[in-house]
Amino acid sequence: MLINLHTHLEGRVRPATAAELAARSGIPEPDGGWERAIELDEPADLTAYLAKVSRTYPFFRTAETLARITREAVEDAAADGQDYLELRFGPATHTHDSFGLDDVIAAALDGLHDGIRATGMPAALVVAALRHHSPELNEDVARAAAKRAGDGVTGFDLAGDELLYPDVAPYADAFGIARAAGLGVTCHAAEAGPGRHAQDAVRLLGATRIGHGTHIADDPEVLRWAADHGVVVEICPTSNRYTGATPALDQHPAPRFLTAGIPLVLGDDNPVQTRSPLSAEARLLTDTLSFTPRDRAALDATSIAAAFMDDSVRRDLLTRLGDRARTEAT
Repeated sequence: MLINLHTHLEGRVRPATAAELAARSGIPEPDGGWERAIELDEPADLTAYLAKVSRTYPFFRTAETLARITREAVEDAAADGQDYLELRFGPATHTHDSFGLDDVIAAALDGLHDGIRATGMPAALVVAALRHHSPELNEDVARAAAKRAGDGVTGFDLAGDELLYPDVAPYADAFGIARAAGLGVTCHAAEAGPGRHAQDAVRLLGATRIGHGTHIADDPEVLRWAADHGVVVEICPTSNRYTGATPALDQHPAPRFLTAGIPLVLGDDNPVQTRSPLSAEARLLTDTLSFTPRDRAALDATSIAAAFMDDSVRRDLLTRLGDRARTEAT
């Protein structure tokens, strides 16, 4: 199955949509066009990676464009053959005087629901606090997300530049608000920073899943701790190469995570920037990282168990997973 548990709305803007919206808004076309402006050329670091993603931010400034981008993200995931999509985004980045947090989340949900109706693929929103924002603003983001819990918002995340803002303690109150509303909790951690950042995210924020988490593998003590505590790691191999979290695709720590007993799920992070949607990431697991059919089956089962999804969606995916297993066995 293709269950996408780590992908960013801001990293799914179609270059053609960017060009159209830019022309409509009077935004000058970048040298080489929008495709070149959005896509990554070569591996660098997390700061350079995020700078590419931020080129799309001007297109999130109205309810109409935000809903359109969200709907197209769901449509593109379905066209890639995905069975479920958790779409995360940082709403505070896109607010202005006449477009507040509630408005931004509502627009994204409008697009999400339109995409679900158009494709039949289940999807949900994970609202992200951002490391470079103040604790007070991130608490406002958590309260806005909490208002829409059960209406398409199912999770809460911390994203942003871990190199520049390594400490997660200032965000603890925001995550307390999210947990109280019943939202699932994930956190980008140990992607650009050391493995102990993942421990901080679990202990201080209540995270049950860690986004990327590549440097957990560098610390044997943290690796054992994560396995013992059942911490789920959201792997995004191609993205990790572009951010410099891993030096090469065949050196990604996913096999070490498997050996250590860490449960894994898969995401494509910012697939427009990396030109690698979830279907390509799934092939990479087998072709480059030597995942066996049993490894892939375990990843599918973990994904359904760890996803921030409604119980009805979980039951349907479990049924489909069982049907597929029985078909493959005959």
